[in-house]
Amino acid sequence: MTTGQHGSRHGGAHPRPGDRRRPELAAFLRGRRARVSPQDVGMPGGPRRRTPGLRREEVAQLSGVGVTWYTWLEQGRPINASAQVLDAVARTLRLDLPEREHLYHLAEVPYEPVREAAPVTVGPELQAVLDAMDGLPAVVYNARFDLLATNAAYRDVFIVSPATMGPRTNALWTLFVAPELTCPLVFREVELPVMVATLRSAYGRHVGEPAWEEFVRELAERSAEFARMWESGDVAPPGSRVKTFRHRAVPGELRMTTTSLSVDGMPECRIVVYAPADEESRRGLARIRTPREGTPEGSSEGTWT
Repeated sequence: MTTGQHGSRHGGAHPRPGDRRRPELAAFLRGRRARVSPQDVGMPGGPRRRTPGLRREEVAQLSGVGVTWYTWLEQGRPINASAQVLDAVARTLRLDLPEREHLYHLAEVPYEPVREAAPVTVGPELQAVLDAMDGLPAVVYNARFDLLATNAAYRDVFIVSPATMGPRTNALWTLFVAPELTCPLVFREVELPVMVATLRSAYGRHVGEPAWEEFVRELAERSAEFARMWESGDVAPPGSRVKTFRHRAVPGELRMTTTSLSVDGMPECRIVVYAPADEESRRGLARIRTPREGTPEGSSEGTWT
């Protein structure tokens, strides 16, 4: 048979993605069913079983679906499955979040991640990473711009005390409500709308959540400037920017390039690192970080306008 004859026989078409997903789905469900014992789900063990794990009819019963339907699903037949049914099967098979997402993809059902509470602290491993970047200011933000962790360089430049770190320490709140407490941001009329647009981009994933709604409402009540920017409806993703700051210890300006890095295991959180954008800013940062006579090392107290 020639290549042309072979292509004609099969129509020259490649297998559809679903044609491959179905066998994968069947193998995945069988494997996960085999690892769940009757005792795991509160059922009596009964007589010795030929195969480990639950039987198909037991999975169907515990998931509230028909035995025939579940059998066809596990056989990889082209049947439709709803999110509610897949969730029920996932609970019965004791799937964790990555496994649940994998089940959705194999069943070709749009996946909606389970919303997790916003992190309020970081572990010692991530704090060690921040501390290792001591020459550059670095901070961990969540999607609301809460400060979850900082290193000494960040605290020196942005006047953040470790004693005040917590879920209420928020960069946007400080910039709009109490800007005198922080390193002054130059070009506020340019930088603040971008930060608010970044917040609104994240807000779209949290509409109706009490913590988010309360934060936006309170900030809008305290700052007419924020309320005006929020009402614009602009959205923007996090990204690298050059920001300009002033510091009483530096005669000129600090131009810092920001770089955002995602954090594994902390959804919607990012490490933001500030690097001097030019030699003048590099010297200015070094001057800020040099302990001054009468000032405890690592403290910036008394240096702000």
